[in-house]
Amino acid sequence: MPIRNIAVGRPEEATRPDALKAALAEFISTLIFVFAGSGSGMAFNKLTDNGATTPSGLVAAALAHAFGLFVAVSVGANISGGHVNPAVTFGAFVGGNITLLRGILYWIAQLLGSVVACLLLKVATGGLVVPAFGLSAGVGVLNAFVFEIVMTFGLVYTVYATAVDPKAGSLGTIAPIAIGFIVGANILAGGAFSGASMNPAVAFGPAVVSWTWTNHWVYWAGPLVGGGIAGLIYEVFFINTTHEQLPTTDY
Repeated sequence: MPIRNIAVGRPEEATRPDALKAALAEFISTLIFVFAGSGSGMAFNKLTDNGATTPSGLVAAALAHAFGLFVAVSVGANISGGHVNPAVTFGAFVGGNITLLRGILYWIAQLLGSVVACLLLKVATGGLVVPAFGLSAGVGVLNAFVFEIVMTFGLVYTVYATAVDPKAGSLGTIAPIAIGFIVGANILAGGAFSGASMNPAVAFGPAVVSWTWTNHWVYWAGPLVGGGIAGLIYEVFFINTTHEQLPTTDY
């Protein structure tokens, strides 16, 4: 059972060179992702003079986040695993694939990367507002909470299936693409309702820079619940239970 594999880790782990390098990789990857994702939203607002969100704007946001995450995961995969998301790190912890102390180090790096990305966007755009995540008109807190749980479940499940599973085989080479695709698809599905964060760090940076905290807990609780459930389910049913890898020709 994964619960037996959960480990706190040793205090000195936070100062080991490999852990610090991994944290730096998470910081840079998250900065790249948030700068591209939030930047695309700011670019849309500038082009439309802060006009109402349109279907084309939603598609543009989905593409920007999908492309940005594909790159962010790719450049960090060989160093830190390319989590780029506290919910992914939490899912890995629940599944016993990362220690608590190393996970906290990742969280700090991811949150700082998001804040720095948003500060850079504010400076680079001459002081334009960095839009924070918020619920759309007519969308209740419970609705958004469920959206974030389900979307993040899909994201972390995809991470496990393509990157964490030791029997992923050749699927591991396309993991960044698959992870980027599921985020882009989820933004198309949930962007008009909750903003489709799926990532506490992505919501944290804009909230800090714009100092907007309305319903911010949704963007922490939803992704952490969804990511934790996905990590637990995949670890229990598909990794700890023996399963045969399909022949390559069957993919």
